[in-house]
Amino acid sequence: MVSKEIRDIIENYLEAYNSFEIEKMVGLLHNDIIFRNISNGETTTETRGITAFRELAEQSSTMFSSRRQTITNYCVINNKVEVGIDYEGILAVDFPNGLKSGDKLQLKGKTTFEIKEGKISLIEDYS
Repeated sequence: MVSKEIRDIIENYLEAYNSFEIEKMVGLLHNDIIFRNISNGETTTETRGITAFRELAEQSSTMFSSRRQTITNYCVINNKVEVGIDYEGILAVDFPNGLKSGDKLQLKGKTTFEIKEGKISLIEDYS
């Protein structure tokens, strides 16, 4: 069972993400935040610390005109919370892989969160 406090932290983070509120996102993070994006078992992006995370968040926010992560389930594994995610975004720019501005991107995945001292200290996105 995920405590209400931890659920609130995660839901507030995703609400800020969906609304492109980078400062609100960063305000929920531990100073030593580690972020990883893992696609097909391979780490494609990794940042450490709030400054690096903020830079990545600002850069990625320009790539989408809208985006939404929707929680499909919660699962506690050891001291981490694994959240099922449905993701949908509308591209604001053309991507090198052939996707064009205005295209809809839809993914299913999961995100692992770790909370330390009331702040998010780890985010691992899996797709």
